[in-house]
Amino acid sequence: MRADRVFAYGAAAGLLGDLLLGDPRRGHPVAAFGRAAGAVERVLWRDHRGWGALHTVVCAGGAVALGAAAARAVRPCPAASVALTGAATWAVVGGSSLVGEARAVGRALEAGDVEAARARLPHLCGRDPQALDADGIARAVVESVAENTSDAVVGALVWGAVGGVPGLLGFRAVNTLDAMVGHKSPRHRRFGWASARLDDLAGWPGARLTAVLAAVAGDDPRGAVRAWRADAGRHPSPNAGPVEASFAGALGVRLGGTLSYGGRVEHRPVLNGAAGRPVVTGDIERAARLSRRVGLLALGVTVAGRLLTRGRTR
Repeated sequence: MRADRVFAYGAAAGLLGDLLLGDPRRGHPVAAFGRAAGAVERVLWRDHRGWGALHTVVCAGGAVALGAAAARAVRPCPAASVALTGAATWAVVGGSSLVGEARAVGRALEAGDVEAARARLPHLCGRDPQALDADGIARAVVESVAENTSDAVVGALVWGAVGGVPGLLGFRAVNTLDAMVGHKSPRHRRFGWASARLDDLAGWPGARLTAVLAAVAGDDPRGAVRAWRADAGRHPSPNAGPVEASFAGALGVRLGGTLSYGGRVEHRPVLNGAAGRPVVTGDIERAARLSRRVGLLALGVTVAGRLLTRGRTR
């Protein structure tokens, strides 16, 4: 079976598995990778960019090598190749967990239980929940849904289309390393530099595709494009900016502004400020549905792109 068809069938099966089953309940491969990366960090850590780059190469390169070896081992059997691609896709995408956690916070807010919503918010993002009221929590959830639609779904599918199983595992490894060491804490300011920069590079195509698909699937395509063009470049993240701005325009809301991470207050630019309204609790469900639509469209786009690329190179 051709590699493009293997990806098409496997990615569809993996995304269906995520939709129906959610994340693996025990022995999650991403959690196992995180434990391994933590062990490597304990051995290699130095307050130096070079040692951090070595950590990135060992961990991300190891994931890619493992994926390549597994794909090579099952290549003679088309059914096994599809099954491996499906399992890898299911393991690395997290659309159902993302939407499920967002909706859990939304239900708590709808019930008027702000404390329960604050307790649940850390499952989605690193904001300081005690500093947020109900509307602030809702805004944090919508922003997290937007950014993680790219990180947890679309980006993985893009790299799966490019590189098959090694691409899927490599993207998730890079994204996980950024979450572990890429933040600007005193311990990781230098050591995590390489992981953060590599994550920016790996996330670039998925973020742009997510922004395009949010505009296509949202309630206001023109508003999404307008907000993306006007405000994305003002965001401190090169990849979160386009995604959050496009979601803001598509939903007709304002995102960004003052937020707090780990006791550190940041003042970020407002996205879609001229045309949007403040986020309210009901926008969480709207963002969750938009995320679902974007994920399904991303599957179609990446599969079509893989098939078309194969056709042109024959």
